[in-house]
Amino acid sequence: MKLTKEEKSWILYDCGNSAYSIAITTALLPVVFGMFKNVQSSMDLGYFNTIASIIVAVISPVLGTIADYKGMKKKFFAFFAAIGILFTAALALIPPASGLWQLLALFYIMTSIGFAGSNIFYDSFLVDVSTDERMDKVSTRGYAFGYIFSVIPFGISLLVVLLMGMDNPIGYQIGFVITALWWGVLTIPILKNVKQVYYVEPEPDPVKNSFKRLMTTFGNIRQHRTVFLFLIAYFLYIDGVDTIIKMVVPYATSVLGSNALDTFTLLGILLVIQIIAFPFAILYGNLAKKYSARIMIIVGIVTYIIACIAAYFISSVWHIFILGALIGSAQGGIQALSRSYFAKIIPKQNSNEFFGFYNIFGKFAAIIGPALMALTTDITGNAQYSIFSIIPLFVGGLLVFLRLPKDEARIEH
Repeated sequence: MKLTKEEKSWILYDCGNSAYSIAITTALLPVVFGMFKNVQSSMDLGYFNTIASIIVAVISPVLGTIADYKGMKKKFFAFFAAIGILFTAALALIPPASGLWQLLALFYIMTSIGFAGSNIFYDSFLVDVSTDERMDKVSTRGYAFGYIFSVIPFGISLLVVLLMGMDNPIGYQIGFVITALWWGVLTIPILKNVKQVYYVEPEPDPVKNSFKRLMTTFGNIRQHRTVFLFLIAYFLYIDGVDTIIKMVVPYATSVLGSNALDTFTLLGILLVIQIIAFPFAILYGNLAKKYSARIMIIVGIVTYIIACIAAYFISSVWHIFILGALIGSAQGGIQALSRSYFAKIIPKQNSNEFFGFYNIFGKFAAIIGPALMALTTDITGNAQYSIFSIIPLFVGGLLVFLRLPKDEARIEH
């Protein structure tokens, strides 16, 4: 499939912000956070993930509704991307020696808001750059190339960390700057080449009318049975996906201990996951064309349930490699096909508004998982039990998703 200039530019942003996902959310920041002497456990990051998710979830549907007006989508996208990029670089300004872990947590929350906020509009741009027939492949290629391209800045960051010393925070701080620069440069193509094709015409008092449209859509969303059921299922299963992405480093470190699992080995495992996720995301896109996105999302959910059960039994570094390969095989596919599945069943001219709901369901779901893992660890004193707290979310999501119609036809509007 030959990609258009708009599709390539859209995919390149995924290549940029995926560097943030692995370096900040998953790998480097949890290590630096654990270096602060007055921080009891890196698992506490789960609480800050929850705070950021609440903020984004509250503002996303309102912003999405306003952004549906002609010419507004790119402005909102650029604003949130800039917040994420700038605060990612600013993380380098707070070394563990300062003891200001609260300020580091605040900056991290801001990076998360910028990252998640920009993704509301980035995801909704899918309807502007592609057609229904191409969406599954374009979306999966976004995740696939995002994974493989993010290996470049992450690999460079790991090299810097190794050269500086694993216990030297300067290497990690340089990694924050490298991540921000990579994200910023790969944001330029989408700003330059992608335009808002579907929109609502401007009208007087846009903020007031946006709230009216939002309330109308919220009141009628249950009439869109396919959309409503999908959002409930998505709310449940994507919680587990996001939780594993955010908490894999704290979990593995807490279970195996720092002596059994040194930091560089753990970061290397994450690098392997990125590489494995690349071909599997493309494979999910190809198989979706043959078997449907619905079937492949079900395969992804089942894979995660198996991975959660297996995670309880990890006792060596090799177990982490195997578990990482299993997670990597489903991670990109389930996220990409969820995005394209949703894009195909919503009204295109209201894509931001509907993706606002998509985001609010996703972000409120992400509140549950990290908090449950952190809370379970605090109550039991054993991080190993925390992995079981997210299995019911995958199972519940699967049961609801099975009620969706087999035909991925566009809803009536």
